[in-house]
Amino acid sequence: LEEAAFQLQQIFRIDISIAFNILGIESMRAGRYRTAYTCFKLAADRGYSKAQFNVGLCYEHGRGTEKDLEKAAFYYYHAASSCHPMAQYRYARCLLCHRPESEWDSLQKAVTFLEQAAMAGITEAQAYLGVFYMRGLQPKEKRGLKYLLLAAKNGDSQSRYHVGVCYETGLGVQQDLAEAMRHYRQSAAAGNRNAQQRVQA
Repeated sequence: LEEAAFQLQQIFRIDISIAFNILGIESMRAGRYRTAYTCFKLAADRGYSKAQFNVGLCYEHGRGTEKDLEKAAFYYYHAASSCHPMAQYRYARCLLCHRPESEWDSLQKAVTFLEQAAMAGITEAQAYLGVFYMRGLQPKEKRGLKYLLLAAKNGDSQSRYHVGVCYETGLGVQQDLAEAMRHYRQSAAAGNRNAQQRVQA
């Protein structure tokens, strides 16, 4: 691996961490998961955020290594701290799904990372935040609608459906059945079954 990374580095004159990450991606595509994990880990341990994210994925899905959600969260956190948007989303999900209910700090940290990922254009984070703000203990409908609209504009049909619900029921916006129907139709056209049912109803 060292020799292959060195040759790749010479060809492209790139940092060794980037070379290991590229080798990891190519190995993953070829189905050599253990090799991919090893390459990602070598680059991650050198502080390369894209590789840290990839190591997190390996641990989360058990690709090339044992499945370990704590280790996945550890690597996602390091990548997220280096402003890797998808790692910010994944780390926030880890915090929200696996935190003790009493840990308010974890909740605040998760929301901060989700908002950073959402503003960086990560559709999954936008959709998650939209629902999170709509259904929270203290719902913030206008803020939730803002994120649902962002996700809908990025092509998320479920978020488009939720925007329709907001307009139909007046959640965070003035009730407007015509606007609700417009969103339902767009979501239904993208294959969303809930929206298809609403259009028929």
